[in-house]
Amino acid sequence: MMMAETMQRPAGALRGTLRLGEPMARHVSWRAGGSAARAYLPADIDDLAAFLRSLPEGEPVCMVGLGSNLLVRDGGYRGTVVLTHSTHGAIRIDGECVYAEAGVASPKVARFAANKGLEGAEFLAGIPGTVGGALAMNAGCYGSETWDVVARTLTVGRPGELRERMPAEFDIGYRHCALRDGSLGADVWFVAAWFRFRAGDREQARARITELLARRIGSQPLELPNAGSVFRNPPGDHAARLIEACGLKGYAIGGARISEKHANFIVNPKGRARAADIEALIEHARRVVATRFGIELHPEVRIVGEAT
Repeated sequence: MMMAETMQRPAGALRGTLRLGEPMARHVSWRAGGSAARAYLPADIDDLAAFLRSLPEGEPVCMVGLGSNLLVRDGGYRGTVVLTHSTHGAIRIDGECVYAEAGVASPKVARFAANKGLEGAEFLAGIPGTVGGALAMNAGCYGSETWDVVARTLTVGRPGELRERMPAEFDIGYRHCALRDGSLGADVWFVAAWFRFRAGDREQARARITELLARRIGSQPLELPNAGSVFRNPPGDHAARLIEACGLKGYAIGGARISEKHANFIVNPKGRARAADIEALIEHARRVVATRFGIELHPEVRIVGEAT
């Protein structure tokens, strides 16, 4: 495993910080996996743009927020990870919209909107990631999806250019978001968005957030390291139902286990799972469900890096 070097500022005009050999288990919610060759924490959006401009052509780049749907293989990521999550990321009222940077946690947007007397953001409290991740995968829960409330976005390209984009420029679907030219996630990333919520009752919105969080705590294994739902729900069915019907609740490979509380969650109960254990368990669940029901489950989780 690569050893992390002391945090340092890159040369030149950049204002963020760079770390070499960064263990990614610190930055993914499964608390497992290998190291990134380089990890950069930008000071702000302009600094991120400048950093992207400074990278060699062809350098692999992976944007990481709270790492709630990410697995880095045990051999590590031979490229640059950009750590976008920031507790100080900008969130504010901008005209008729709520503006939030990509590194802001989705539940923070829900609470901010509720405190401003806005309704329609409550479901974001149930999304365990950042605004950037929610946009990139059209995250959703409790009958609502992120792109239901997006007015416009701000993206950054590999050459460092910032550009506002409207929803019509994207192909949006269930747990899917792509620029129509195919560049999203390869050479273009979200850095902020403007959300449009409706005027409502502050206390009612806050009560709805409390209710949704209670439902989430009651039905999901939040006390253990996990990455949220592992698989998308197939049309007309639920991945959790299929996995449970196959008798896979509690099934373990190495230190990874399919949750007894929610079959669409894989947990790392003692923090001893390797990324390979988790990936093997994902593939096992897919294979068993396909064999029994003839249904192919598709992971929501993004898997990057090299196997050992």
